[in-house]
Amino acid sequence: MKRDGALKSIWQENIPDYQSVNNWNKDEVFDVLIVGGGITGLTAGVLLQSEGKKCILAEAYNIGFGTTGGTTAHLNTILDTSYDSIEKDFGAEDAKMVASASREAIDLVEGLVTRYGIDCDFSYLPAYIYADTAEQSDRLDEIREASTRAGVVASCSEHIPVPMAFKNACRFDMQAQIHATKYLHGLAKAYETEGGVLIQHCIVGNVENGQHFTVDSSLGEIKAHKIIYATHIPPGINLLHFRCAPYRSYACAFTLKSGDYPAGLIYDMSDPYNYFRTQTINGRQYIVAGGFDHKTGHEANTEQVFRELEAYLRGHFDIDSIDYKWSSQYFNSADGLPYIGELPGAENIYVGTGYCGNGITFGSLAGKMICEMITGHESKYAELFDPSRIKIVAGFADFVKENADVISKFIGMRFDYEKVSALAELAPGEATLADWEDHKVALYKDENGRIHALDPVCPHAKCIVDWNSAEKSWDCPCHGSRFAYNGALLTGPARKGLTQVKWEDIEGD
Repeated sequence: MKRDGALKSIWQENIPDYQSVNNWNKDEVFDVLIVGGGITGLTAGVLLQSEGKKCILAEAYNIGFGTTGGTTAHLNTILDTSYDSIEKDFGAEDAKMVASASREAIDLVEGLVTRYGIDCDFSYLPAYIYADTAEQSDRLDEIREASTRAGVVASCSEHIPVPMAFKNACRFDMQAQIHATKYLHGLAKAYETEGGVLIQHCIVGNVENGQHFTVDSSLGEIKAHKIIYATHIPPGINLLHFRCAPYRSYACAFTLKSGDYPAGLIYDMSDPYNYFRTQTINGRQYIVAGGFDHKTGHEANTEQVFRELEAYLRGHFDIDSIDYKWSSQYFNSADGLPYIGELPGAENIYVGTGYCGNGITFGSLAGKMICEMITGHESKYAELFDPSRIKIVAGFADFVKENADVISKFIGMRFDYEKVSALAELAPGEATLADWEDHKVALYKDENGRIHALDPVCPHAKCIVDWNSAEKSWDCPCHGSRFAYNGALLTGPARKGLTQVKWEDIEGD
């Protein structure tokens, strides 16, 4: 199984490519086209099919290629946006609604696992948040009290299951974890068992609306009455790109000399926070740990981030071997809550995005909510998570900051390129942004010494991409589109890849 980066996640180990079984009748007008084969798309597909809707799901690469294949697969009612923050911005009743929605998402995953017999290591575990400074300790008390008011079971704890010094700790019961790609493959099988059509390696393009939607794709036209963009963020240019900011998080999986693996989901209170849990793969236990998040395209040396993560972990754990390391992308919303529902300015097109670091939880919730909307059932969370919501108080400062950052990056990177005197200065596996006479080019030298040259302007909103040395990709710092070293589109919101530049064009031949 492949994913959208050069590094291998623990969820790719011994996971073959999913083989679709149902045939696609290209003359059929489907009830729903689902774009994207991750947690949101497959959850929605299973639920819609079980409700009698005829769906077709188009995945650009393979099932699990995107963020779900790079998650650390926590299922939480404790969220990246704390309940005291939600109370402040949305009110106490909405904080309770968020807690209820998160619990429903976990219950949904457990229900689908049971209903379809999905072998994905689903298990309930307690979660712990710990503070190691007096200031963090006071903040943790506020989080615990607000979580309790929202209906989350929380209590003080005198211990945590990792060897970290701490001043205060809080325990949250009935959290959960899964094996991400086993669960995805189980959902895909359930979806097809229910009669859904699943096509992989199918890139969806332009959409025309008439009696129904007619959608261009790399495998032919797809016709449907409704569309779900389960692509982590919708493609094209729309309002949500100015309300979400792309981030990368770094993870690794390692074994311990002691064999004393923690039972639970553990988080510290750093900013960005670090997180830990245990996963068994092929009978071998690992700690899956992560953190050191930063905005996509804003870190000059992503390999150095991995070195910093490893140094941090070796300072606390008796590590035997680090067998996996990878990074993954997520989108922070402007006000800390996801956007789930109809795409602003469009009818019969649905989205789920802005999940922050809670993608498995909110992706599952989005699948359920969108199913309810399409089948005519009222979703009690529709207004709270409405993508068209505008709250001046909630998230307005972050909205301004994130979009001001987009503008500064757009202007600054267009005029600040590293000068290279000769292409030979690039070592195999290295890349750079360069001025070549009057041309701006993105250059990468592969392991065979071949130079790949690209126009570095992202086709989405004309920002300039930056090189991700760890994952060997060109990443857009504005809205999170990512491209392979040869320009191929890895993830949107761009609809196409970077333009390849021929050497004779640069040299004027």
